[in-house]
Amino acid sequence: MDYLSIIRRPIESDLSRFIELFNQCLTHTDGLLSEVLSYVRQRAGKQMRPMLMLLMAKNYGQVSEVTQYAAVGLELLHTSSLIHDDVVDESDERRGQPSVNASYNNKVAVLVGDYILSTVLLNVSYTNNQRIIEYLAELGRVLAAGELLQLSNVKNGEVREDVYYEVIKKKTAALFEACAAIGAVSANASDEEVQKAKEFGQNLGVMFQIRDDIFDYFDSKEIGKPTGNDMAEGKLTLPVIYALNNTDFESMQALARKVKAGTINAEEIAVLVEFTKKQGGIEYAERRMAEYSKLCMEYIEQNVKEKAVKEALTAYVNYVVERNY
Repeated sequence: MDYLSIIRRPIESDLSRFIELFNQCLTHTDGLLSEVLSYVRQRAGKQMRPMLMLLMAKNYGQVSEVTQYAAVGLELLHTSSLIHDDVVDESDERRGQPSVNASYNNKVAVLVGDYILSTVLLNVSYTNNQRIIEYLAELGRVLAAGELLQLSNVKNGEVREDVYYEVIKKKTAALFEACAAIGAVSANASDEEVQKAKEFGQNLGVMFQIRDDIFDYFDSKEIGKPTGNDMAEGKLTLPVIYALNNTDFESMQALARKVKAGTINAEEIAVLVEFTKKQGGIEYAERRMAEYSKLCMEYIEQNVKEKAVKEALTAYVNYVVERNY
């Protein structure tokens, strides 16, 4: 099923306006800056987060220019954080293509990330909405704190599922949560409605990250990273955490410690990936996704009235669960 078409249907013209504003922000006349911004612009994703914000605004009222500038601000914040993250993680690829730091260098990547971050401030100021400004400012803090938490977790010898959720709620889920909440705020939703929207966004974001983490156990050119890439970066994700915590294989615990120490090699990663699959780690992660999906569907059933928006948000949840890249 073409979920993306169903998602876009009620916000087609709004999405076109968003893309126009977003592309304007990533356009400049100066040589190197113009070149790098063009590089970033051409590698924009499917705009899943802006679409969520537009749909939530539509659910509680209408998409306004306030919604649009907030959506542009949030997507630019996400873009700048990815550029900076690739520098921190020393990543050579982003969505299967060379990252900004790989195509240029770390200095250029950091400076362009800073430029985009300043453009976030400019766009959010256009909303003239104090609550939205506070939401986006706090989101920036949460994302940075999430990255630091993840870095400190790499050095922590423990393998705990609650810490895994704490990290992803401060990273991926925080973005989806902010999209849903800000979309509702921009349409003048009540405090109770905004709170429900936030919870929906967080559940959606956790589910999104679990699906991303499952990808790491399978080789795919579409995903743009090799199998076990997270482990190579010192990260233990939900499938392997479950497998390790529900078996007594000391040899696997030793490999997990090597992941955290950054001393594991490709052959050992392959062993840990295979162990995870045999011990039901993938199935466990999929069950957890199903639980979050059920919560999301309950929200839609209880809080979304317009048929096209309900169909779009339902397709959104199904897309997150079923996507293969």
